[in-house]
Amino acid sequence: MKQQELTFLLCLIWALTLLYGEMFSYWLPPLFTCSWPHLMVQTKSENHQTDYVKVAIIADPQLMDKTSLHLPEKSLALEIVKFYTDLNMQRSFFSSILPFKPDVILFLGDYFDGGPYLSDEEWKESLNRLKRIFGLNAQGKYTDKPVYYIPGNHDIGYESLHYAMPKVIRRYEETFGIRNYKFAVGKVDFIAVDSQTLDGHPQKHLASQTWEFVKNISVDDVVRPRVLLTHIPLYRPDGTYCGPDRTSPIINQRIHHAWHDKTNGITYQNYVFEKSSKSLLDTIKPKLILSGHDHDQCTITHQSKSGPIKEHTLGTISWQQGNLYPSFMLLSVVNSTLPNASASIPEEPLLTHLCYLPKQFHIYMWYIVQFVFTLLALLLWPTSNTSFWHQCWNLVGNFKQLIASIVSKNETKEKDEDANYEYEMMWDAEGSMHLIKKPLKASTVNSNERSLGERGNVVLRPTARKNTGQEAAFSVNMDMASTIELDPLAKIPPRTGKSKTTIIIQRLLRTLRMLTVIAAVNVPLYMMLLFKDWIDK
Repeated sequence: MKQQELTFLLCLIWALTLLYGEMFSYWLPPLFTCSWPHLMVQTKSENHQTDYVKVAIIADPQLMDKTSLHLPEKSLALEIVKFYTDLNMQRSFFSSILPFKPDVILFLGDYFDGGPYLSDEEWKESLNRLKRIFGLNAQGKYTDKPVYYIPGNHDIGYESLHYAMPKVIRRYEETFGIRNYKFAVGKVDFIAVDSQTLDGHPQKHLASQTWEFVKNISVDDVVRPRVLLTHIPLYRPDGTYCGPDRTSPIINQRIHHAWHDKTNGITYQNYVFEKSSKSLLDTIKPKLILSGHDHDQCTITHQSKSGPIKEHTLGTISWQQGNLYPSFMLLSVVNSTLPNASASIPEEPLLTHLCYLPKQFHIYMWYIVQFVFTLLALLLWPTSNTSFWHQCWNLVGNFKQLIASIVSKNETKEKDEDANYEYEMMWDAEGSMHLIKKPLKASTVNSNERSLGERGNVVLRPTARKNTGQEAAFSVNMDMASTIELDPLAKIPPRTGKSKTTIIIQRLLRTLRMLTVIAAVNVPLYMMLLFKDWIDK
């Protein structure tokens, strides 16, 4: 393969790889791998169409800050991590989620990584990043669709932090609104609960405020289906199976208390306490539960007095939060009056579909593998001027010859083994005949070898082959000697060889030259793809 052809091929491969990794892979969910669940159901029943409101659900963006990865504040490493993490979520939202044209956007908490520990200035900076990533206006909304939020533990912390730093609650509510509230989407009621305060001391203000809200909700008649929104998942026994969508190990209940102060408040918990979970299920009577916090997918069914209730725990949308398979959910909410029970095709008020985003970690690992492959190809590829297709044809021919030689050796071996044996017919006492394989005698074997070596009156022996080779070498020497006698000026061409050092230097220079050409073509392409999504939407 010529150097120009190899360089062109590698440039093309890198261009296609960058286009896929930085742009095309984000188009896959809306084009091929995901769809609104009510559309899939309605294709099966074309005679009956129901109106649905489309809700896109996002969990745990958890924007990285000075508390992340234990990196120094304002360090280059932290800024690079923040840039690529924000860029990935922005691409995911604008290229993978918004093309579905949702009517409502719902966030399930944990918008910042170290929210309670950020100063007011740092909080505003992280908030501006959040608005830019998800295309929100100054009020954190959209002009054409409503946006709903619930608090997460990385936004306001747990009980022990609430009383040590009361400003975190005030700052959250000034930015995102009240923590416990009810809203309607279509013909379904959504109940948002601050799960960080559910298991606090009942006599404390925040815990009692949350349970007072739940009590008021229970007074209302359950006329329409309800969805419970909680950042922290409800209680589940240790080792509960989370379904096929989970990729990481199951995390069991873990509770930490602040033993160093008098409050003895909760500093961390994986799930809502069992007693609180049962009280929520029996009081609110939800049709569906949506939660986050776990950073990985989990689907379980709770048993309550009103019957089985399914809970979907969504994975994080960020590839930097311990989940290599970031995701989001599409929720179809019924927007028309539900049919009677006697209807031939009963409609589900809530339909869910989990959608996966591009595996960003795998894309970056592929970049590294391809870079190593590029270096090896440039260093080790032959320097001949043979064209690429001729080189491939020769490679195929050599492969065929290798296969043929292996097959011929096996056939010859089988023939030789069969030639050294004979088969004798034997009868047993019952009159059955058997063939018994016996080796031939030495004389018989030798006669067979002689017969195989003879063709007519010619016998080919190893000594004959050796002499033949000597005669050929002698004839070549005679020809060269006669050439020198006819032309005394003629000289035997000297052996032309290069030292290993020279070859290595030439290879390195050639590799550097071709690598420069590949970089000159693809680095500008990568920079354009990198920053085209970073422009304010």
